[in-house]
Amino acid sequence: MKVLHILKTSVGASWALRQTQQLVNLGVEVHLALPAGPMVEKYQAEGVTVHVFDPSLCISRPWKNINRINQLRELVKRIKPDLIHSHFVATTLLMRIGLVGLSVPRIFHVPGPLHLEHSLFRWLDLRSGGKLDYWLASCIWTKDKYLSCGIPKQKVGLAYYGVNAGDFTFSPGKSDLKESLGMSENDFLIGMVAYFYAPKSYLGQKRGLKGHEDLIDALAIVRKRYPNTKCVFVGGPWGATQDYFDQVKDYASNTVGEACVFLGTRKDVPELYPQFDLAVHPSHSENVGGAVESMYAGIPTLTTNIGGFPDLVTDGETGLLADVKSPESLAQKITQAIEQPELCQHLVQNGLIKVQQVMNVEDNAKQVFEFYQQVLTDYQTKQVAAC
Repeated sequence: MKVLHILKTSVGASWALRQTQQLVNLGVEVHLALPAGPMVEKYQAEGVTVHVFDPSLCISRPWKNINRINQLRELVKRIKPDLIHSHFVATTLLMRIGLVGLSVPRIFHVPGPLHLEHSLFRWLDLRSGGKLDYWLASCIWTKDKYLSCGIPKQKVGLAYYGVNAGDFTFSPGKSDLKESLGMSENDFLIGMVAYFYAPKSYLGQKRGLKGHEDLIDALAIVRKRYPNTKCVFVGGPWGATQDYFDQVKDYASNTVGEACVFLGTRKDVPELYPQFDLAVHPSHSENVGGAVESMYAGIPTLTTNIGGFPDLVTDGETGLLADVKSPESLAQKITQAIEQPELCQHLVQNGLIKVQQVMNVEDNAKQVFEFYQQVLTDYQTKQVAAC
């Protein structure tokens, strides 16, 4: 089986590297189109045949799409893949627009639910899909959303972007973070690890996608009862969003004084995680997000009840769930974690088991492979029926 994957980035997106690596191990001949960047050599080292160009739709400079479409069509005609596997909205739209007339089944592996939560972008996805198109969700919410929109059951699958347990190596021995913050060992420390994404007005966003401001407001509520509680934010601005990053820091200073500490982008996250008493992921939209990492780290995990988080977090069993965009709900759950340390130990034990079961990269790659087989069977059956 020969499959062409298309990505819009060669910076990060390590989940795609893990998946293609496992597919190669399963005997798939994997080709990959993506822009030049630091990940190219890593893919090549895993036996992936790499084709360097940008295969994503460019909205701001539409004239660039002509060359991108020509490159993609030429590549498909030359390598003759059995399937094309796209991982982003922008690559999926270019694929669908540019490959008209070429009869190759196409899979959109949906990395997150954000575009489905907004009517215009959901409409573009659904309307641009045709007889050759299939959807592979990476959380249950996304799969259910496509089915509710009328996509036939045989065209929708589910496969998480899995991880290797060995990807996470934590250092529980080091414990100087609280001391550096002027906290005692018994004071409660919250940690949030996420980049800062500025609000997008065209999506109606008034606060950042990751919910930093919500957590700041929640901390203000918690500190009325537990005044020594602090929160550290690990991560810097994503892209050209320094102004937003500075705005959030100012907001925190005005709201809770020095109780929020911004550590910026760090390379020692594995050493920081074990020093948190609670990891919080207050996202407004998310797939499974950073919950995977904090659960693997053995840290009690609090997320919003959104997207793919509930695939991992069952409230009171494997973690804590708060209402989305609700500082009051976040504060209630943080207070619960402070007051119920025995529950937190229970969450850690069950959470580790859950994340190991759901996010196992070898099992997830098998799910992808099985969906490939399902798609090819459906496609071939329709081809025979058409004759």
